Amino acid sequence: MNLNLDFLSLPLLGASALIFTSVLVGVFSKRAGFSFLLAFLVTGMLAGVDGPGGWEFSDYRVSFWVGNIALVIILLDGGLRTDYPRFRTGLKPALLLASLGVVLTAGFTAVAAVWLLKLNWTSALLLGAIVGSTDAAAVFSLLKTSGVQLNERVATTLEIESGMNDPMAVYLTLALIGLAAAASAGTAADFSFATVGRSMLAQFGWGALLGIGIGRVFALVLPRIHQLEESGAVIALLLAMAGLSTFALTTWVGGSGFLAVYLLGIVLNRRAPAIVQSALSALDGYAWLSQALMFVLLGLLVTPSEIEGFAWPALGVAAVLMFVARPLAVGLCLAPLRFKPKEIVYIAWVGLRGAVPIVLAIFPFMANLPDARLIFNVAFVVVLASLLLQGSTIGWFAHRMGVILPDKNDASAVRATFGDFALQANTRVADLCEVYGLQPPPDADLRVDTWLAKAIMRPVVVGDQVALDGAKLSVRTMSEGVVTSVGLKLPSSSEPLDESA
Repeated sequence: MNLNLDFLSLPLLGASALIFTSVLVGVFSKRAGFSFLLAFLVTGMLAGVDGPGGWEFSDYRVSFWVGNIALVIILLDGGLRTDYPRFRTGLKPALLLASLGVVLTAGFTAVAAVWLLKLNWTSALLLGAIVGSTDAAAVFSLLKTSGVQLNERVATTLEIESGMNDPMAVYLTLALIGLAAAASAGTAADFSFATVGRSMLAQFGWGALLGIGIGRVFALVLPRIHQLEESGAVIALLLAMAGLSTFALTTWVGGSGFLAVYLLGIVLNRRAPAIVQSALSALDGYAWLSQALMFVLLGLLVTPSEIEGFAWPALGVAAVLMFVARPLAVGLCLAPLRFKPKEIVYIAWVGLRGAVPIVLAIFPFMANLPDARLIFNVAFVVVLASLLLQGSTIGWFAHRMGVILPDKNDASAVRATFGDFALQANTRVADLCEVYGLQPPPDADLRVDTWLAKAIMRPVVVGDQVALDGAKLSVRTMSEGVVTSVGLKLPSSSEPLDESA
């Protein structure tokens, strides 16, 4: 008697063919200028119940498991690629966006949900919390493949925000689900300041403590494994023992596992950089596979025919999120930190929504909330619109906003950005003005790097520019957070100086 293994082989064959097709389509969609994450999502939809594939899939628990594991791998990969000096540059603005920014975005979006979808305030705020945070998978992937090099302040703010805003989104989602469940049961939920404070402290506190602590321990262990030249063991330790165990332990004690994994990656990159660099190429493959599997699976969950009845209101919510809620939240958070207006506009535009909102939208199903299906479908429309519109314009809009740095190998672009003259950062401003015939400022006795930092009044990054008597001084190179050389661009009649720079 032969054992029939069709129950294993046929689903496995179908799943592998689906992943292979999605990756292939993603490669071609990237060349066409569309987000490859969008290709994964659409492939899942086409294979689903309303598509040509006709595959009926509604296992939200499995999707939740796969989504969380995939996000752990993606966040670990993102943290391992974040240098510590860059992390310090973007930490303050990113923390504001990851906390207050998420709350403001959720609140503004909830107003649109009440108005357009006729939801009650609890369900509307729950929808706002679900779509209120940017997605690490989308931000890390699309910034890396956009073909442009953003200035450090903008790039690190976006990356760190996406890696650190999950605790606030998860907390708001769970709190509002508790409120909705209590209302359905006719009981009162405990939303005292003490309860909220303890929950927030647990999410951020345990996430930061365990992420940094476990990262330091593994930074001591990894060199011993690497000396044995067991690269496979190093990858296994990074993924299973470091990433997944850190996520599980932190979540178990009530902290943010996503925050812990991201910080773990940053600590490992700082303390064991040689080993991290040797593992990045292999980890990049795992991250790609995770993204494909996660977005295809989430696409399978969607039933497009259910969206037809409220497609326009859902698109209206997406439009309010992209053009009103996110820009208002970013502006309120970053304007006091002296970000340039164009930097604020760009950061607001790259508020990409991806897998995290859809994974969070599974929570209401698990709590059996009456509006769960509507919230999930609207969240999916928001993600689809974000990847289609925002994800496909990251590079183009960066050029329009002037937040990119020139290619070091493009001499003409370097001259156009920094000018024809390269000066040592320790040059006195007075000496510079005397040589080039410029009117010295009141504090001309300062060194150029000190004068630039004083004028900019925020952490300096490559590409920062300050006007000096019609000329333009710019930060040209830096090392370990210290300015090493500056560029000088003298005024010309054919090119007016941008005083806003």
